[in-house]
Amino acid sequence: MNEEFLERIKSYIPDEFDGFLASLDKPLYRGLRVNTKKIDTDILKEYMPVLDRPSIFSKDSFYVDQPLGNHPFHLSGAFYLQEPSASAPVEIMNVQQDDIVLDLCAAPGSKSTQIAQALGDNGFLLSNEIDSKRVKILLSNMERMGIVNMAVTNTTPEIICSKLQGCFDKVLVDAPCSGEGMMKKHEIAKDNWSLDNVLFCAKRQKDILSHAYKALKKDGILVYSTCTYAKEENEDVIEWFLNEYKDMELIHIDSSFGREGFIPGVRRIFPMDQGEGHFIAKLQKKSGVDKKLSCLRSASLDALVTSFLKDQIEKDKYYFYTNHDKVYLMKRPFIDLKNIKVLRQGLYVGDIIKKRFEPAHAFYMANCLNYLMTVDVSIESMDQFMHGLEIEQETRKGYVALCYKGINFGFGKSDGKRIKNKIPKGLRLMEGSHVLKED
Repeated sequence: MNEEFLERIKSYIPDEFDGFLASLDKPLYRGLRVNTKKIDTDILKEYMPVLDRPSIFSKDSFYVDQPLGNHPFHLSGAFYLQEPSASAPVEIMNVQQDDIVLDLCAAPGSKSTQIAQALGDNGFLLSNEIDSKRVKILLSNMERMGIVNMAVTNTTPEIICSKLQGCFDKVLVDAPCSGEGMMKKHEIAKDNWSLDNVLFCAKRQKDILSHAYKALKKDGILVYSTCTYAKEENEDVIEWFLNEYKDMELIHIDSSFGREGFIPGVRRIFPMDQGEGHFIAKLQKKSGVDKKLSCLRSASLDALVTSFLKDQIEKDKYYFYTNHDKVYLMKRPFIDLKNIKVLRQGLYVGDIIKKRFEPAHAFYMANCLNYLMTVDVSIESMDQFMHGLEIEQETRKGYVALCYKGINFGFGKSDGKRIKNKIPKGLRLMEGSHVLKED
């Protein structure tokens, strides 16, 4: 471990430094957050007895002691594996159902999917990630969790915030940082630590915040968070921001978890606080404008799409948008995001290909659509299907949503007796791995 880093930590918490050192030899805190868009927390607890230790950082979250990546409810998006303290910033954000929210540095998606859980049918989440590889992971997680009223963009904070000035009720800046709180999880954070990198990150964080400021409506809320301990990336950045933007006001975080930071009102989490490490500040913009996002005009659906949907969902409840023969769905009007690189807006329904319609896997991952054709299968059949195999199951002919205990995990095409597998190859389980039993 870098001696300069340890000396800095000792200067922050001299009375608890021995406890901090001891924490470095302890296992990484593991956690999961229930996706309440897909399953009620109490029901999931009945299915998963391991959920016996609620997290102190957010509701619907739990400590766990085992890897659960192949658990049937993880594969189906009923929960998100998330280090416990990482859920704290969104909890502090206090998202309301009708909020228009921007997650400016969103990959891999733990906080975006948490925000989306709090939004209602009229709310909207724009999740941006500048890195072209990480944004694909973000999109994959949004799909698995069945998020509907959202857009995933791949551009700079400057472009997003300049083009959508004054449009957001809440903005989250979970800033790229030196990752000091992730040293137990990522060797690179430990091996590559340097003060120069801390200062580089602080400069970048200030730049991101200066753009985030523009995106906020008057009275809008900004939550800034990092997973590092460095004052230069935390309190120093906030003090700079408050000095630079006089109409931003620091809101005192009064919570039962963590501890007050090195300036009044902000919150810090050290490993001794039952999480790996986080910093959180909450601010409000007291002046400025209050704009609304421009909506796209609705257009009629292609007959092929209409024919497909009549056996799948009650289409009149939703809004649709078609772009280059790709069809998308939301529960609210689509947003005009011209001149912004958009990977996805809304739920991907499928593609119009020549004289047929080919549905997308993402379409079948949103439990909130109340699909008209569903098949609930055993864990053994789910295991077969997740390996790309067909399963024997009598059902109506056509495309059907596949579920395990009522939670969608994919889809297939039935001939009445067998269901042909439509799980994308990249999402299938590798040979030798299996869907975990619930216990």
